Amino acid sequence: MLATDHNLIALANTIKAWGRELGFADIRISDVDLAQQEAGFQAWLELGYHGEMDYMAAHGMKRARPAELVPGTIRAIVARMDYLPREYQGDDGQWRQREQARLEKAAADTATVSLYARGRDYHKVLRSRLQQLADRIKDEIGEFGYRVFTDSAPVMEVALAQKAGLGWRGKHTLLLNREAGSFFFLGEILTDLPLPLDAPISSHCGQCSACIDVCPTKAIVGPYRLDARRCISYLTIELKGSIPLELRPLIGNRVYGCDDCQLFCPWNKFAQPSTLGDFDVRNGLDRATLVELFGWTEAQFNSRMEGSPIRRIGYQRWLRNMAVGLGNAAAADVSTPEIVAALRARIDDPSELVREHVEWALLQHGAA
Repeated sequence: MLATDHNLIALANTIKAWGRELGFADIRISDVDLAQQEAGFQAWLELGYHGEMDYMAAHGMKRARPAELVPGTIRAIVARMDYLPREYQGDDGQWRQREQARLEKAAADTATVSLYARGRDYHKVLRSRLQQLADRIKDEIGEFGYRVFTDSAPVMEVALAQKAGLGWRGKHTLLLNREAGSFFFLGEILTDLPLPLDAPISSHCGQCSACIDVCPTKAIVGPYRLDARRCISYLTIELKGSIPLELRPLIGNRVYGCDDCQLFCPWNKFAQPSTLGDFDVRNGLDRATLVELFGWTEAQFNSRMEGSPIRRIGYQRWLRNMAVGLGNAAAADVSTPEIVAALRARIDDPSELVREHVEWALLQHGAA
């Protein structure tokens, strides 16, 4: 079937149509030459900006060389899947104002969970649907070489997506799309099929620096350069130990991830809700209070976070993050008996990590 360019073009168009049927907002195709990314990536590692994310350096330059990761690879089928909850459909962008208000002092006792983590674990959703897409291709043309990826291996997803024309890299280092902002996931099928390439698009950030200016911890140290060690997403998800004292007050009520650089990006007025129920909010994570979530037992955490990306940080880090949020409520003039009582109830927690952050939080409330 693949003897002619015409057949390859037809197959590429068919793959894109199948992708839309499977819930992907867009699918494009790129080559896998990422040589231009290597120097910048190496410099980022040498500066230590990856922090404790040792896996970023573990594979050397294989991250920028997909053909070394999957021998025979010459193309990447790159998919985009929107993840805003379906309830945001048709609200004329008011969700951005609501999310921004969640970060203000008046909402200091409310837990802010990153939008992507309020529903089902995206790894499972994208991997399953990318595998279904690969199966359809195999049914159509027979056996072919491929491997599916969803933030699960050393793959430069944003670089491949940019080459494929799915968007451009914003100054916050995330991919931006003129019709969809940046609230979407990326996934790839690395393959040996010589499919026709899609063209990249130009950048449209211009002189805007909204993402840099709004970052609470100043983790975006320059355009297109992120010091992950200061990023709230890193601190609340990737960091295994104690959150640095000087950064705790800057975290506010953000207890899992941070969306600030996206929420204040002008392009996200075009962000699109998902067509899938998988990313609908679970467990009231769009309105829960810090005290409520801090009161969960380990059994409740494991049960309620089943199938959620949050479960991977474990119960101790969950409590650590909540304690920081509760401590920061004091700086927002929210110091209630309920908050102090919740913290004191965990002052003898079995985990040293939790105890340390609880003691710090109580100190903020003058209740140590």
